[in-house]
Amino acid sequence: MDCPSCATKIETAVGRLPGIEDVSLSYHSQVLKLRLDEAATPRERLEGTIRSLGFGIEDMDRIRVVAEGETDTDVPAPATQPWWWTPKARLTGLIGLLVAVGFLVSWFAPSLGDYALVPAALVGLVVFGRRALALARVGSPFSIEMLMSIATAGALIIGETAEASIVVLLFAVGELLEGVAAGSARSGIEALTALVPRTALVIDGEIAREVPASRLEIGQVVLVRPGDRVPADGEVVDGESDVDESPVTGESVPVPKQVGSAVIAGGINATGALQVRVTRAAADNTIARIIHLIEEAQASKSPTARFIERFSARYTPFVILVAVLTVLVPPLAFGADWHTWIYRGLALLLIGCPCALVLSTPAAITSGIAAGARRGLLIKGGAALETIGRVGAIAFDKTGTLTQGRPQVTDLVSLTGNERSLLGMAAAVENGSSHPIARAILDRAASDGIPLRPARGQKALPGRAAQAVVGGKLIEVGSPRHAVESCGPGNLPADRITTLEDEGKTVVVVLADTQPVGLMALRDEPRPDALRGIAALRQLGVRSVMLTGDNARTGQAIGRKLGIEVKADLLPENKLSEIAALKVGAPVAMVGDGINDGPALAAADVGIAMGGGTDVALETADAALLGNRVEGVADLIALSRATMTNIHQNVAVALGLKAVFLVTTLLGVTDLWLAILADTGATVLVTLNALRLLRRAK
Repeated sequence: MDCPSCATKIETAVGRLPGIEDVSLSYHSQVLKLRLDEAATPRERLEGTIRSLGFGIEDMDRIRVVAEGETDTDVPAPATQPWWWTPKARLTGLIGLLVAVGFLVSWFAPSLGDYALVPAALVGLVVFGRRALALARVGSPFSIEMLMSIATAGALIIGETAEASIVVLLFAVGELLEGVAAGSARSGIEALTALVPRTALVIDGEIAREVPASRLEIGQVVLVRPGDRVPADGEVVDGESDVDESPVTGESVPVPKQVGSAVIAGGINATGALQVRVTRAAADNTIARIIHLIEEAQASKSPTARFIERFSARYTPFVILVAVLTVLVPPLAFGADWHTWIYRGLALLLIGCPCALVLSTPAAITSGIAAGARRGLLIKGGAALETIGRVGAIAFDKTGTLTQGRPQVTDLVSLTGNERSLLGMAAAVENGSSHPIARAILDRAASDGIPLRPARGQKALPGRAAQAVVGGKLIEVGSPRHAVESCGPGNLPADRITTLEDEGKTVVVVLADTQPVGLMALRDEPRPDALRGIAALRQLGVRSVMLTGDNARTGQAIGRKLGIEVKADLLPENKLSEIAALKVGAPVAMVGDGINDGPALAAADVGIAMGGGTDVALETADAALLGNRVEGVADLIALSRATMTNIHQNVAVALGLKAVFLVTTLLGVTDLWLAILADTGATVLVTLNALRLLRRAK
């Protein structure tokens, strides 16, 4: 398929067959999904209907036979035809040859000039006319094939054989160029697929066996040598190295990996050998999930694309009506020459196809999404890509988003008992939690050699505290505000809390049966690129606001470092209120770590997850920054704005060319063979312009 109109034709045809439901066809991935009742419509009839429209079809799940002793890597993948040897290219070559021969015959034998070019026109008329009739039978009477066939037949009838042959040749050339350009637009997904190596080295005792990467199983350990690509998502179990993950995440600096570090498929091992335990099967690794989400995103239609489709559905019948009136009114009403006005009416038919207009938006959206994916910017739909560029404010979560998300315990203040007892109680409560503060407390307890005490009834109070019963007492680890609500302000060392918070530290209070037993202070440093990211947003004219449940003094300390507006002491419901207030003037985006910011991400017009490829980051938000870079937010906005500019340019080209040719045709300036350029020429220009967005990935 060369343009979204092709997909619409197939969906219309298939949808009219009995026993078929839930038809979904992605122009970009070339995948047709449907529910088929073979009792009503045999599979052979379904495939025959699609082939009658001029399209090939094959089963995605076709089983490939592998001979004994071979692996699936020994069997060559199905060959992809070069564009110059496709059926369209061969047809174009045949018509071009007939046109050239026809002109030569006309040159050497002028008396045969009226007939020499008829074979070229007839070949095109037979091929495209059959397709036009097939489309008309299945519900698409106003296809470009029908319009072109009528124009060609009409030109032959009125004796314009040269015009008829040139029309079919230019139409064939235009279809060929559309196919080449469409293939280039799909290269983004193919490039991602190629990142995963075909083979992997599975460690079996003292040896490493080469096996197909597609057959790796969870739990197997693979050897990744320096220079090798990581064959699967996994966890390092032995070795240290730097891994270049830029092909997947866009992170330009190699990431240090050691025992316990997560690695993703497609990364390039740079320095030392690694042994990696596979944690995801090939069909479920990061790249596979990214490709799946990109295909879904490309299949979803943006608001602009839906509007263009509604407009084009009315545009083509309108132009056909104008063409009919052009043929009939001047000769009947004013006695004008029939030949002249039939010729002009036929030319108008060629202007009536909306292919370039329909393609103007999805071509740009596809290129924009592919360009983002190559830079670690995963955008999950055309609607999100459109909206991101219009946001007036960006709301940031603090922990794990603007900061590194790895706070460390810096101070222990015991009010009763000793520091070890304080840390032991807090660690028992936080055991099993994935919250950054919980991890920091558990890490400190482990480094101090404090054993974890048993706890029961563990419970989280969002935005307030974590609690559990430890040693028969209800132990709570919570914010100072929660402590004040529980035991009153007079029982807390307010001065010490203020001093710690002024230093940019987060303070938690440990309570035993609602009585304070100690304070713990933690500090989480800003991400290295956070300052640059906020500055880049400021240059784009976008307001940045940090929303944090932390106290105001700690929040302001981080805010001063980054130059960002701060809203602190916010419970989850307060964050929703702040986002609602920001949405009054313009769309708002929320950036969070994808773990505990679900409600806020959903409340914003666009949710952006800092995720590094985690499940939550890839599934919960409208976009994800796989490289965990704050600067990626500005990159998203810039990409969205560039995409929308590209769409506006495409629409202007598509409509502008048609408007010019409409006027020139009515005035008799434009020939039939030039009128065909109003569609095929505009389609090629629109596609090539959209492909410029792919350069942003470099």
